[in-house]
Amino acid sequence: MAKRVLVVGAGIGGLTAGSLLSKEGLDVLVLEASAELGGCAGKYKRYPYLFPVGATLGMGLEPGGIHERVFRHLGKPMDIEPLERVMEMVHPTGVFTFHKNRTTHVQQLAGHFPEHRTAILSFYAELYRTARITRTLMGPLPALPPANAREWTALTLALRPVHTRLLPQFRKTLGQVLKKHGLHELHEFRHVLDGLLIDSMQTTSEDVSYLLAAVALDIYHEGAYYVPGGLYRFAEVMAQSIKENGGNVKKPRTVQTLEYRNGIWHAADQRGNSYEADAVVFNAPIQLLPELLPAPLHHQLKRPLRDGIGTATWTTLTLYLAIDTAKLRSSLPEFRQLSSGDAMDEGHHFFMSASRPDDRLRAPEGHQTVTISTHSNPDYWNSKEQYEAMRTQLSERMFALIEQHTPGFRSALVHSESGAPLAWQHYTGRPNGYVGGFAQTLDAALFNAISHHSGLPGLYVCGDHIFPGGGTIGAAASGIHCARSISGKALLT
Repeated sequence: MAKRVLVVGAGIGGLTAGSLLSKEGLDVLVLEASAELGGCAGKYKRYPYLFPVGATLGMGLEPGGIHERVFRHLGKPMDIEPLERVMEMVHPTGVFTFHKNRTTHVQQLAGHFPEHRTAILSFYAELYRTARITRTLMGPLPALPPANAREWTALTLALRPVHTRLLPQFRKTLGQVLKKHGLHELHEFRHVLDGLLIDSMQTTSEDVSYLLAAVALDIYHEGAYYVPGGLYRFAEVMAQSIKENGGNVKKPRTVQTLEYRNGIWHAADQRGNSYEADAVVFNAPIQLLPELLPAPLHHQLKRPLRDGIGTATWTTLTLYLAIDTAKLRSSLPEFRQLSSGDAMDEGHHFFMSASRPDDRLRAPEGHQTVTISTHSNPDYWNSKEQYEAMRTQLSERMFALIEQHTPGFRSALVHSESGAPLAWQHYTGRPNGYVGGFAQTLDAALFNAISHHSGLPGLYVCGDHIFPGGGTIGAAASGIHCARSISGKALLT
């Protein structure tokens, strides 16, 4: 009889694990609490508009990229073209374009700061060098922190002499490297970097791990993509693969209990259905584990996982809008960052994505759907009065900044709604509306990250709180690690 695997949560991490395992012939069942797949990369509809819930920019689809390898392994490659102009970055000191071409990108940035041109070129030369070396590990994709002899062996085999160059950088922040190049007090330049890092690393240059920041700032050059319809298509492709290989995906199914008895995992959902499995991939928010597990099992979880469960992360306010493009001078760019220069949160900095004018999956002709999200401190949303005041304040702050750079934006609106922390909690199951995973600081990254091994036999965790971190690439990588541990195979080439 095939090994039975229960996947709790149909986010990108869980579906990655489930699709790889079902491809290997394991008996896979996915239970998803929502009516939609994809988690924070899912979608919802307000006829005739379709909105991506969270993630919008497609990454990891380049040859050898994490998602490309998964889809190729499943026999379901995505044929889409990378963006040559990845995003527009609007800052008080100027408007920058993130170019796919590294030379073009760096020359443009250096041109905005002519007195620091040599230092900026030197900084990027070192950063891209570091990223190139670090990225060679994304092929073998070793799991950190290694939890057993197999994973230590895999890490050892993945290392090459060139990787010794990374050792002096292991405990460095990006801020220290900026200081080395005399750029630590060039605040306008740092603000540009911080805008990119807060979205990908959940923190800024002062505290972010240099090795991870180098990859994060470089990876856009490897390939960033507009995915027609949205990133929910990743989830649909993997769910379809699971079904084609004999597995099952059920929704809405909210798992309410998880117990381990006599070497078998037992789960029950809100409808009173019960399930048995030899292994569980937990892709729901880790903060839910204390509610699902009996107390004795919860206390057996690995300490980093237990500590992570009690650690707060960012919340967000997200605006979901539709516009009549005829009322604007031109259609909106697909991806845009806007920053007032004051801070990296609370509506002072936000990421804005718009559907392409010809994307009929998201909006009818003559219209675009727009999603806008900003980081916010969860402490600001505690009371009902605070909650509504923050929703209004942050929305107004974002609308005002957009209007400065896109005159007539408000008058072009034909649909508007917002997703505040309680909406994220309700629709994605994330307690307190926590999103994005942990900030990738030295204390939380790499060997200090949370392992996909829970500490309980046959229970594995994946998602944006688990190594290697947030975003669809990080979630997928954690799902790959779960699949490898359950199958005992490398799975991907």
